[in-house]
Amino acid sequence: MVALHSSDPATVFLAVQSRMSGFLPANLENALYEDRSLVRILGMRRTMWVVPRDFASVLDSSSTAALVAPQLRRTAWMFESGGITDNGAAWYERTATKVLSALDTHGEATARELSNRIPELSQKVTLHMKDGTVMGEVGTSTRVLFILATEGKIIRARPLGSWVSSQYRWVNMDNWLGGPLGQIDPNEAKATLVRSWLHTFGPATLVDIKWWTGWTVKHVRTALQTVEAVEVTLESGPGYVLGDDIEAVVDSNPWIALLPSLDATTMGWKERDWYLGDYATRLFDRNGNAGQTVWVDGRVVGGWAQRKSGEVVFELFEDVGAHAADGVEVKAAELQRWLGETQVTPRFRSPHDKALTT
Repeated sequence: MVALHSSDPATVFLAVQSRMSGFLPANLENALYEDRSLVRILGMRRTMWVVPRDFASVLDSSSTAALVAPQLRRTAWMFESGGITDNGAAWYERTATKVLSALDTHGEATARELSNRIPELSQKVTLHMKDGTVMGEVGTSTRVLFILATEGKIIRARPLGSWVSSQYRWVNMDNWLGGPLGQIDPNEAKATLVRSWLHTFGPATLVDIKWWTGWTVKHVRTALQTVEAVEVTLESGPGYVLGDDIEAVVDSNPWIALLPSLDATTMGWKERDWYLGDYATRLFDRNGNAGQTVWVDGRVVGGWAQRKSGEVVFELFEDVGAHAADGVEVKAAELQRWLGETQVTPRFRSPHDKALTT
């Protein structure tokens, strides 16, 4: 895996559970919050990821650092248009300084705790379109903490509650990791990320790589040239692989998996027909977020969900044969036992998830 998708906190744990025997949530919690060998940071496509500590700088230098300037401009505009201040940039800098000082003093704090200590963070911003139409409302704390995290100054620590909680405590990143993330030349970082991605997901098209990274076509092509990717012909058109990955692949042993919503594999490619078929409207929401999927031998063949009773249920969309169907039944029972009394509700629910749990 290149990285584990973490926009939904439960995804990380379920993704590991589906790939590792004997896994317990405490194993991952220890790596994230005690050993800190894994970190949760913003990366490609302004999405949250969990990656090894020594790979975090690759994400930051290849993807996150470029977000800072445009997101600062957007935040300043939001504060100014929302009537918070006449100078959004200066307001942010003053408030961010107070946040960092509070975290240095108290060690860690939730957004609510910080808002109680810093009045500026408790304000709400109403956003309007140019014609005056209300777009929505956002808390200033949300934007300030987001920018500070994007800048690499703060990081999400252990959440309140269990491993399915998204109410994180915030800490100073340097204190949490024992120093700042290492800086890498952006082009070198992009090449490292593309090399790792092709090793896991190749062959893939230019469209796939551009979408997954969130980069421009120019940046993708430069990275492909740097890693000396080889162009190959796929059923969908031209694709790319690493130079040592051009030989035909021997079929793997049969396998079955129940993958969580937003799983890194389900979300690994932009062009998904070859493994998703025509099930996208059932298993993805309107914004392109993947739901909980059933896989058999490298293809999505159905979806699963957990009911409020704790029961894990699934539906197969096609005939996979009696042996595979029995295997899916076994996997669902194993997952239900593993979850125990823990209730998991996907942050982005697919139409199929809603249908199974209604």
